[in-house]
Amino acid sequence: MTSAAPHETPSATAADGTPAVLYICAERTGSSTLATERATEEGHAFAERHALRITVTITDPYGEPVPQKRTGWMRVREMAERGEAAAAIVRWPNALSPQHELRYPELDHLRAHGCRVHFSWAPLAVMTSAEATR
Repeated sequence: MTSAAPHETPSATAADGTPAVLYICAERTGSSTLATERATEEGHAFAERHALRITVTITDPYGEPVPQKRTGWMRVREMAERGEAAAAIVRWPNALSPQHELRYPELDHLRAHGCRVHFSWAPLAVMTSAEATR
């Protein structure tokens, strides 16, 4: 299943800080936007607390378990590969994939390009990406 085109929104945040992409994969087709709103609010609050500068917000519809089949996630990977994002803010690990074994290659790929994944959901925000996903 290939997902629909991602929604990408440039973000207007402080010019200082580490460049980051806010990745949201929360909304199901036809459902409420509450999950997307919460992920956006949490992501911006997390960025502010950790001196991260959100340069773009990318959203994908939830449901595709393979991250590389989502056009939005592929954009996150491309930004990391080009050095445009040193951080990716994601609400929780299931936004990467509900199948934990599919998360690890993505975390490793971003890390290999100097991009760390941070989880903005409060219980996970205090942990590192490796601790939260393994």
